[in-house]
Amino acid sequence: MGKRAIRIGIDVGGTHTKAVAIDNATNEIVGKGSVMTTHTAEEGVAKGVVDSFRKCLETSSISPDEVIFIAHSTTQATNALLEGDVANVGVIGIGKGGLEGILAKRQTRIPDIDLGTGKFIHIDSEFMKSKEMNKDSVKAMIKKMYDQGDRVIVASKAFGVDDMSEERLVADTAEEMGLPSSMASDITKLYGLTTRTRTAALNASILPKMMETANSTESSVRSTGVKVPLMIMRGDGGVMEVNEMKKRPVLTMLSGPAASVIGALMYLRASNGIYFEVGGTSTNIGVIKNGRPAVDYAIIGGHRTYVNSLDVRVLGVAGGSMVRAKKGEIIDVGPRSAHIANMGYACFTDTELFKGAELYHMQPRENDPSDYVAIRLNNGESVTITNTCAANVLGILAPGDYACGNVESARMAIGLLAEEVGMSIEDTARAILQKSTDKIKPVIEDLISKYKIERDQIVLVGAGGGAGTLLTFTANDMGFKYQIPENAEVISSIGVALAMVREMVERTIPNPTSQDIAELKKEAKEMAMNSGAVEDSIEVYVEIDEQAQKVTAIAMGSTEVKTTDLMKNCNEEEAVEIAAESIGVPADQVELEAANGMVFVVTCQQGSRKQLRVIDKKGFIKIQRSNGLCVKTTMENVSDDLKKIWDASSDFSSEIRINPDVYVIAGSRVIDYSGIPEYAQVNGLIEAELADRAPGDELILVLAKNSLR
Repeated sequence: MGKRAIRIGIDVGGTHTKAVAIDNATNEIVGKGSVMTTHTAEEGVAKGVVDSFRKCLETSSISPDEVIFIAHSTTQATNALLEGDVANVGVIGIGKGGLEGILAKRQTRIPDIDLGTGKFIHIDSEFMKSKEMNKDSVKAMIKKMYDQGDRVIVASKAFGVDDMSEERLVADTAEEMGLPSSMASDITKLYGLTTRTRTAALNASILPKMMETANSTESSVRSTGVKVPLMIMRGDGGVMEVNEMKKRPVLTMLSGPAASVIGALMYLRASNGIYFEVGGTSTNIGVIKNGRPAVDYAIIGGHRTYVNSLDVRVLGVAGGSMVRAKKGEIIDVGPRSAHIANMGYACFTDTELFKGAELYHMQPRENDPSDYVAIRLNNGESVTITNTCAANVLGILAPGDYACGNVESARMAIGLLAEEVGMSIEDTARAILQKSTDKIKPVIEDLISKYKIERDQIVLVGAGGGAGTLLTFTANDMGFKYQIPENAEVISSIGVALAMVREMVERTIPNPTSQDIAELKKEAKEMAMNSGAVEDSIEVYVEIDEQAQKVTAIAMGSTEVKTTDLMKNCNEEEAVEIAAESIGVPADQVELEAANGMVFVVTCQQGSRKQLRVIDKKGFIKIQRSNGLCVKTTMENVSDDLKKIWDASSDFSSEIRINPDVYVIAGSRVIDYSGIPEYAQVNGLIEAELADRAPGDELILVLAKNSLR
């Protein structure tokens, strides 16, 4: 047996730190290692990262030289901000004289940042005119700030995104003086001086702590004999090299939820869905659209930042949520959980202990309502009724599900509650899950509306140990399809192991030309390469927000290029079956409209709308739209053919013309231009990006209609 190529993913959770080893050729899990998260260790959570990694190697007989990729999620940035473990920040605002200088001085003089937990980031602000800046004057200013207690420096210049030279002078001088620093225009390329400065201050405040942790983790990983770069999970779902993380640690906020979303995507054939990560106390809910997780700006202490992270909604209802009840009524479920109350689940309790057991009401924590339900067992100990207990009673959990427990114990426990509320055991269990689902449904509806997801395209995807508890009931209640991937309980670690490098560049560009867009894509690609991605693996997606005059380029790539691919290829017949299942019709009602041996376009006419699915050679649905069309063309004819079908795919039913989304299939590549609204922009990019192709090379154009609804 030859040497394997192994990818290691490590997820730092609130309770456990779990490492997973995945064979790069087959995507099979070949090793696991779990330890308790080391919150109180001198090295902090970094110790758990290394311990779980070592355990994974040792128990699975993995040699360090077999490891080609290692990455971990981190709670350090989030915890540092929550706990106020931050450094004092000195902000040096920079601008010209006159009115511009007055405004820049005002906009860079930000107050202490309230972290929303009673903790603050202390900020001192000074201002320097560009024309008065030199090595000596900057050094004197930094010394002044150090003397007043600032231990990290931020340089923020008005219009610094256009010229960073003065910000770089401050950063270089600070480095020479032994102080960490953050350049505001290095964090984001968007205008908005106040928000840019605040984001850089957040980043700067955690730099000392994060650099210490990163250095410790990196050296510990190196001591195992692993030579590949250590990668860190970002809050937007990508990874970056540890050296990049040392510059922009704020990007790692919310990397835990991001890891689980990326993990779910590895098992998800559909490209649009709502994602659930169900734990014991809380549930994270987010969106997967066009095969990508939805990303938005993070809000810290009520202030908007330019930190991109997954748009995840956190609900205080989950598998371990406790029931509130009074005579004749189930009042609520959650937010307190069995874990918070330090009680076990009734469904994981020996049936014998329920003989002579009594129902009673209690307060899990001081100031909580006193109507939470608990059961005193015949041995004097107490357990509680949870959503998981209700799911076991109703039999909605799949065999072998992580949440499967003792059904008889669950029935006996809920039977005691059923007597109090005057319902059957089944109706009581159903009422418990309905209360939970009623909290989840408005969040799902809000996400559907915000991201304009077509309802007939939606799949609910579950992960976490409690996924089966809430997902099945919610999906059935709302009429959606659902999936629970294999290994749902370690999905976050899988996501870390299989994550790609992700970099984003955002710029304020009114009326961008195709050249503007191409240059931005090039910049994003170069950033991804700097973060560890292999050039040939990088794909760049562009979004244009005409109202905000913002252009965003998102580059994603792998840290290595596979030379072998042992996964089973999808043939035409299988592609048709996958598409038919996704659309919800028999296979004989769909048509293979176009194919090139690597990608398949399957359609189904439903009234005036044509359902469309684009499926790759692995059987994954790359595009799923409810009203689309495709045209085979060649490189020399693509511009003319695009123009011909552009108008036919536009929506003229309102006063505003709604242009279509465009995708181009070239060989195995599915190039997504859906974020680009104008024909000239799309056409210009196609010509630029496919300029190396011969005139006769075949392409497939896919256009999907949009509307205001």
